[in-house]
This record gives sequence, structure tokens and C-alpha cells, in this order.
Amino acid sequence: MGSGDANRSFPPEVGIVWVLFVADAIAMFVTYARLPPRELYHVSGSGLEGGASRVLVFSNYSTALVAIAVLAVVADRLARRVTTAAAVAALVLCAAVFWPGVVDQANLDAKPSNAIAALGVLAACALTVVTRLQLGGSTWSPRQSGDRVRAAVAFLAVVVSLPWLAAELGFFLDGVPLLGRVYQTGKIERETPTVSTVVPTVHHGHHHGLDALLLLLGALLLSRVVPSVQRRGLRLGLGLYLALLVAYAVGNLVNDGWDEQVVKRGWTNWLVPGVIRPTVSVAWGLIVLGAAVLYALAIWRAKRGPRPVVAQSAPALRA
Repeated sequence: MGSGDANRSFPPEVGIVWVLFVADAIAMFVTYARLPPRELYHVSGSGLEGGASRVLVFSNYSTALVAIAVLAVVADRLARRVTTAAAVAALVLCAAVFWPGVVDQANLDAKPSNAIAALGVLAACALTVVTRLQLGGSTWSPRQSGDRVRAAVAFLAVVVSLPWLAAELGFFLDGVPLLGRVYQTGKIERETPTVSTVVPTVHHGHHHGLDALLLLLGALLLSRVVPSVQRRGLRLGLGLYLALLVAYAVGNLVNDGWDEQVVKRGWTNWLVPGVIRPTVSVAWGLIVLGAAVLYALAIWRAKRGPRPVVAQSAPALRA
């Protein structure tokens, strides 16, 4: 199919993003349901309730962050007033994750406020299904100049994240051929150089490093769809948001990986600053700068190579 078909059909990249997050939610539910809270991180529930509680929090952070980008894509594909209104409403619900205290890394038990962003994520899923059914066809975005870079970054991120993938399934990499020698996971170490609490290097359950991996993979996949977004303002906004998401994900990958695989080995006491929540700091300044550089590079590469055909003006919204 030509690039014009990609503009009018459902992009499978969106479906793959949902598959990644749903698969992780299932693994999370099973692990938190079967393991006692003391083996996990900052949760108190156990059994089916404990699993459901942690998945609800996960629907806020980090799923709501990628759902916002998905909503931009589905709203553009259908371009109907009712779809746009529903997408905006879902986005507002998802944005609840940014409110202070809705997700607290020091207490990851579900709270009533988590239902707001969770509803936004469910709405985004529903709109994705509606878009797929309405468009009928499904076409991958055309080959792009940055695909090799995307693949290389994704591969490297997965390699770094292997301890967190194992932790999500509830086991250590100790004893696993080769991986058990490369990664430190089950060894008991101090939580930080200044805290006397001792914990496994990589605790069982979910890690914000795995959130970062999912966000990075989601942003890389959705970035392939950006050139086919027909509304110019939406295309620019989505591109900037995904660039910020990539920079944010890299910051969290480095933070969690450095802490567990470098600091806890005793190689240094210097910690990479945490960047889960936006702050006025050097670390967040680097994230914003990195996002700007990524976006500029994406524009530059797009101008050098062939681009999908994009309408010059947004189509009129249909009732």
C-alpha cells in the first residue's frame, strides 16, 4: 500500500503499544497476587486484591502517559466531532496522573483518585477499538530513515531492562547462565549508600525502570505514525510530546539501572538524580534539552528522506 493508505488506515503500531502494556499488567497482577508484600516495593496488599491494586496504579503511571499519545492518533484518524470530544475528555482524565499525590512512589497501594486516570485509559482503549473497526484496514507506517536507530535504541533498552523484566515475573537472574554473571539481582545490599535498610539488589515486582522501557518502546512505535497525522497542530504537538517521553524514559532507565547495577555493587556512591516527577533541576533541564534535540533531529531526518503524503490542511470535522 502507498503512503496515502497509511494516512487513512489504522496503524498497527498503536495496537502493539497496547499489547506491551496489557502484557505487563497481566504479569504484574500475577506476581503481586502470589508474592507477599515484603518481597515487593512499597505495597501492603496481597492476593487478588494486591494484584488488582498494583495494576490500578500502573494504569495511572505509566499507562496514562502513553495513552495520551494514542488519543492524539485515534482522534486524527477518525476526525469526527464526537470522536474528538471523547478523545479530549479521555485525555483530561488521563492527565490526572500529573496531579501531585495521585501516584506516590512511597506508597503504591491504590487509592480512589487512581480511578480517574484509569477511566481515561479505558476510554483510550475503547476509542482505539472503535477506530480500528471504523477504518477497517490496517497498514504499517512506511519505512522511515530513523527506523534503524529506533531498533537499536529499543534493543539496547531491552538489554538494560532484563533484570526488571525478571523482577516483574517474580524471580532473580541469579543462576541463569550468562545473565546471572552480567547482572546483580538477588544479592542483598543496602537500599542506598546512606540508608541502612538491606534489600535485594533488584526487588521482585515492578520497577520504574520497566515503566521507562515501556514508555520508550511506546514512544518509538508511535513516532513512526507522527508523519501521517494530518492535522498540523496535532502532528507538531504529538511529535514534541513523544520526544519528551523518549528523553524522560531514558532519564529513568539510567537512574534505575545505575542505582542497581553500579551503586549497589559498591563501584561508586554517586547517584543519578531521580526524574520520575518534574522538578526545577539540572536533571530535568537535561530532559527538556534532550527532547528539543531529539525533535530537531527528527525534523531534520524527515526532510532528508522520503515522507508519507500528508494532507496540507486538516479535514473538516464530521458529525
